[in-house]
Amino acid sequence: MQDFGFLVHNEGDDVAVAVGDIEPGPSSAVFMDSNRQVSVEVRERIPLGHKLALKDLASGAGVTEYGVRVGLTRMPIEKGCLVHVHNIRSARWQQSH
Repeated sequence: MQDFGFLVHNEGDDVAVAVGDIEPGPSSAVFMDSNRQVSVEVRERIPLGHKLALKDLASGAGVTEYGVRVGLTRMPIEKGCLVHVHNIRSARWQQSH
């Protein structure tokens, strides 16, 4: 049985991916490239496969996953909150909305 709620692809990533439906409260994340485990405080429900902010992200900040920038924030995102299409946009096209 797993004892973590989130997987982080690479050290330095800004987000972790939920391995199940995660309710607010204490949880943990495991880094896939180092096997390091960290505690996280989940601030809102994170559905299976969705992302959790591992740190506070300012509006317009890059969002790193897999060691590369995958998105730009639309608004500030607090550590422990859901990161999804409502608050980020693709970094593939800098002008995407």
